[in-house]
Amino acid sequence: MDANRDTPGKAPTGSDTGKTDSKAAGMNPYLGLVSSLRAAWLTGKTRTAEHRISQLEALGRFLDDKKQPILDAMASDMRKPPFEVELSEIILVKNEVNYALNNLSSWMKDEGVDKNLVTQLDTAFIRKEPYGVVLIIGPWNYPLQLILVPLVGAIAAGNCVIIKPSEISSSTEKLMAEMLPSYLDKDCFAVVTGGPAETTQLLENKFDYIFFTGNPQVGKIVMAAAATHLTPLTLELGGKNPCYVADESDMQNVANRLVWGRCFNAGQTCVAPDYVLCSAETQEKLLPALRHAITQFFGPDPRESPDFARIISDKQFQRIRALLGSGRVAIGGQTDEKERYIERATTTQEQILAPLLPIVTVPDVDEAIAFINSRERPLVVYVFAANSKLVRRVLERTSSGGFGANDSVMQMTLISLPFGGIGNSGMGLYHGKFSFDTFSHHRACLLRSMGLETMNSLRYPPYSERKRGLVLSTFRIKHTGTCTLL
Repeated sequence: MDANRDTPGKAPTGSDTGKTDSKAAGMNPYLGLVSSLRAAWLTGKTRTAEHRISQLEALGRFLDDKKQPILDAMASDMRKPPFEVELSEIILVKNEVNYALNNLSSWMKDEGVDKNLVTQLDTAFIRKEPYGVVLIIGPWNYPLQLILVPLVGAIAAGNCVIIKPSEISSSTEKLMAEMLPSYLDKDCFAVVTGGPAETTQLLENKFDYIFFTGNPQVGKIVMAAAATHLTPLTLELGGKNPCYVADESDMQNVANRLVWGRCFNAGQTCVAPDYVLCSAETQEKLLPALRHAITQFFGPDPRESPDFARIISDKQFQRIRALLGSGRVAIGGQTDEKERYIERATTTQEQILAPLLPIVTVPDVDEAIAFINSRERPLVVYVFAANSKLVRRVLERTSSGGFGANDSVMQMTLISLPFGGIGNSGMGLYHGKFSFDTFSHHRACLLRSMGLETMNSLRYPPYSERKRGLVLSTFRIKHTGTCTLL
């Protein structure tokens, strides 16, 4: 769930002890911090199961002990309802912690692999090793979850980590900088706060892995910085998520699930449905259902509802309000600049943002698929249809990071599914074991005996036809299946 970050990256505070007085010498101000974490990683302490477990348990205690401060910080940042904070920030991270603790021993085990004839007497396996020193940069819209879920994977995989929360969600940033370090091993984990200048300086350092959640524009900057050191990375970049609504759908059920997914966190959710594709006839039936759902959820005056969050910043508010004028507003659209309140709105323009739900009319599902495929590949494609064949048709003829049928957002709550984008919406996967694998180098290992040199000599020069035949037979993999051409 990434956001349109205004910036990538203020001077470290609290635990940010890595910023040194080396500016005068022309050195990077975070060089000392990165070097100290690398020294800790080289001791091997993070590789042990005991250290990983202790840090995961400590992260769980942080979530339990600081629940009220977390609720207060997010209320301060965007007036996020406690229900939404617990559901989308606290419990999702706690689930990741517990899932990792439950499965860590099996994840860490060497993974045996198939062998060819020549290596039958050898030991071949994949070892999951930590990358080393990892940088995690998070966005403002889910400022706890989108930092701590990757952190769970990085800890489970045995890395040292620097986390960089968004400066835009300033209260949550302050909470993590001041409170989280007291729970984690300070030799191995650090919080850096700051804006674009500080983040740029941070990215000048050599990391062993970078995990970034934000928008494609900043993602390109992060990727360019990673390329300087040939650093592998994951980019979670979001994108416009289309939602096709079939004519025969139960419109009230569709409206309930669309309004919830679009208005959760005031629409500041990267997996929210961004625009609806449907026929003109379906639009006429969907609009009153959407209006009914909004009233049921938020009352006759949604501005008074305690269950609707606010836009994160004045800059975002102004951008969204300007977009309201680019299409015909069919439902809602009232604004309050002082409160940074944007009433959820249904419009007939294509561009999305915040609690806006554009509707684009198309004659049929084929036109909807063509419309989706003519644009950058989204983070999620949604479809609402009672006809399972139609659902499968959209699934098979579109491409996206994820896919959801007959609901919105819920797919990302399932730890057993990977979360990630494709193309413009990102690269790489995480959640559950996918997080562990993302932050692990899969090292190929083959352990051979020093004996049996007679067999090995077959591959040594001088070559002969006999040697060639024998060696190829031991390396060859045969096709064992059958193929029928119709």
